[in-house]
Amino acid sequence: MILPLAEMQEASRALASPLFAGLSGDCEISFEFFPPKTEKMEEQLWDSVVTLAPLEPRFVSVTYGAGGSTRERTHNTVARIARETKIPAAAHLTCVDASQGEIADVANAYWEAGVRHIVALRGDAPNADGKFVPHPQGYASAADLVEGLRKLHPFEISVSAYPETHPEASTAQSDIDFLKRKLDAGASRAITQFFFEPETFFRFRDAVAAAGIDAEIVPGIMPVSNFASIVRMSNMTGTAIPAWMAHLFEGLDDHPPARQLVAATIAAEMCRRLYAGGVRDFHFYTLNRAELAYAICHLLGKRPAPTMKEQAA
Repeated sequence: MILPLAEMQEASRALASPLFAGLSGDCEISFEFFPPKTEKMEEQLWDSVVTLAPLEPRFVSVTYGAGGSTRERTHNTVARIARETKIPAAAHLTCVDASQGEIADVANAYWEAGVRHIVALRGDAPNADGKFVPHPQGYASAADLVEGLRKLHPFEISVSAYPETHPEASTAQSDIDFLKRKLDAGASRAITQFFFEPETFFRFRDAVAAAGIDAEIVPGIMPVSNFASIVRMSNMTGTAIPAWMAHLFEGLDDHPPARQLVAATIAAEMCRRLYAGGVRDFHFYTLNRAELAYAICHLLGKRPAPTMKEQAA
């Protein structure tokens, strides 16, 4: 009996080596957190930092609310990470509702706290119509912000990139052109908006290379802990949710443990396919929860460094 091509391909996949077998952990990882609003949320955040720290991330970043709404909490969180851990801490900084002088004050405070890495973003508009309006004495764009930060201190600077094009960009090419402006202004890498199919990233990587950009482009990975929330976020960012993915989450609203397993499987498989395509750097949007990101890193071969006691055993 001759099997149809689709069944032969499926059989080949099923008989192949286990998907994550033999991975050496030769990738770099980083994690994003948001500043906690309550004491309980701060405990959860810190538990996540402690859980993920042994994986030796290249950095962890902390987001910054629109209009500086989390400015103090962001600073306190980043400063604590810099003070109490060995993880390089990165602080998000935006252009929204702030003069260049106010932004300089924040950046100087980070520098004094030992923070050497800034994630420079234009930021989302805080007003209802969703249109960004620069502060009269502020920066008009993320590229201008990068240039201003470079004049203050020799920060390491990361910026954002959009594999499915920024919602406000007129074309995909104009969006890539603006990414080049940010990198030319002094940024050292770009971290992408989350996406859910590896081909989305590969197409973007090829387009960026064709535009003459050779800077590091790090895929942003969003493990789905709450599907309804991801749908809302995706609608805001223009991120496509594949039909197959929506189908996999159907009926799991009242089954959190099962939902976690499905989420981990989807994200881990995507990371494995990215790895097969040459990706060796991953940035995880943790939503202040460590378990999914830790599990995916483990599957990719990342392990805590052995302790002195373990080495001596």
